[in-house]
Amino acid sequence: MHRETRLVPYPAGLMYRVVAEVEHYPEFLPWVLGLRVKSRTERQVIAEMLVGYKGFRERYTSRVTLDPQNHRIDVEQAEGPFRTLVNHWRFTPRDDGCAVDFAIDFAFKSRILGAVASAAFEKALMKMTEAFEARAKKIMEEEGVR
Repeated sequence: MHRETRLVPYPAGLMYRVVAEVEHYPEFLPWVLGLRVKSRTERQVIAEMLVGYKGFRERYTSRVTLDPQNHRIDVEQAEGPFRTLVNHWRFTPRDDGCAVDFAIDFAFKSRILGAVASAAFEKALMKMTEAFEARAKKIMEEEGVR
């Protein structure tokens, strides 16, 4: 389990949007090699993602549950190499931006794959919130979002 809370100078709505717009992940998350949205409703996205790091490549499908009113996003693997893969995002408005709470729990089905890929996956996770924050900054600059 990895948890982190970060205070960022961006509105909660913008941070929520950056995480909810999964189709843009290949543009700013370096380990996301491809992503296909299988279905999207106001409350749920089913997306197939291809991730890679060095020699490791894996494809999996996630169910992303969206709660825009409460600035919450919950993700769980629907199909793929993980025994467990769940993550939770919470965006709490503050006067100076928002607090981003991120938690993820994962375990690979295969012990061999787990031994090979866990270190790379952990490294990617450590950079995840930084990448989302950089994306929010870029959107604010391009669109003048406040």
